[in-house]
Amino acid sequence: MKIGNIDLGPRPVMLAPMEDVTDVSFRQICREQGADMVYTEFVSADAVIRSIDSTLRKMVINPGERPAAIQIYGREVGPMVEAARIAQEAHPDVIDLNFGCPVKKVAHKGAGAGMLRNVPLMLEITREVVRAVDVPVTAKTRLGWDCNNKIIVELAEQLQDCGIQALTIHGRTRSQMYNGEADWTLIGEVKNNQRMTIPIIGNGDITSAPKLAEYYDRYGVDGIMVGRASIGAPWIFREMKQYLHDGTMPEISVHEKMSLLRRQIDESISRIDEYRGILHIRRHLAATPLFKGIRNFRETRIAMLRANTKVELMQILDYVENEVFGSDNLQLQV
Repeated sequence: MKIGNIDLGPRPVMLAPMEDVTDVSFRQICREQGADMVYTEFVSADAVIRSIDSTLRKMVINPGERPAAIQIYGREVGPMVEAARIAQEAHPDVIDLNFGCPVKKVAHKGAGAGMLRNVPLMLEITREVVRAVDVPVTAKTRLGWDCNNKIIVELAEQLQDCGIQALTIHGRTRSQMYNGEADWTLIGEVKNNQRMTIPIIGNGDITSAPKLAEYYDRYGVDGIMVGRASIGAPWIFREMKQYLHDGTMPEISVHEKMSLLRRQIDESISRIDEYRGILHIRRHLAATPLFKGIRNFRETRIAMLRANTKVELMQILDYVENEVFGSDNLQLQV
């Protein structure tokens, strides 16, 4: 699969843009674990043009995480064009337009998935951003605003006509948020539309290597983007890439997985500060499948998520690795 001149190879696996998740450290780790391309947290066009420091920091891309895309969102043509030009100065490999974020504070202001209720404006923004920058422009959106307005098949053609070089489709409507099961049938219909010539990337509910392979075979998409299943589990990309290659799963030890979590903690604290860095990383610790199913783990889990210092948090992780996982009596919930 190629986006412009960027060759991601056959059946690439990509890290989805996620607010408060896909920071520079996590992106780097996911690339090392096998992700073929990564995306920044989405950044507000208005915040970019106002030079808000916290927003500009989100657009910093390290050499080791490339190819990497900067994703921007907004609801007006002028600010989106200006933000895209500023984003281009950070030298991303791709600029991605967010037309899919479902959260109320974004969508109900007309940005993100809110654009699905104003398609002419969405298309105007897309055309003007494509004209304004020299890097490939892509877009990410949903099936439609609600179950009565699943417009993605026609919309995909219109976005392609605006000049985007790839389209990612999340298999839910905005009204579904992240509830229910992602419907990939319309994603497959877009891919099978003979008028479509750009790569189609599917997204939604890809939680394991076997499911990824199954959906590649079933829907014929050019790429697949993995989001929530990677939180607290960056090694999922290593599993997926090996499974696609030979149908087997790599043996990844508890020690290696714990080391990756510790690295995230270290780099989060170094990037921000101890207090806020730990707050940031709690989402990964809460979501990681590594600790799920351990019997009588509740108190340890609560202590881990309440730890306020690096020393305290690392001591708890040492206890988990050495005493919980190291015990011959470790029992998992069934």
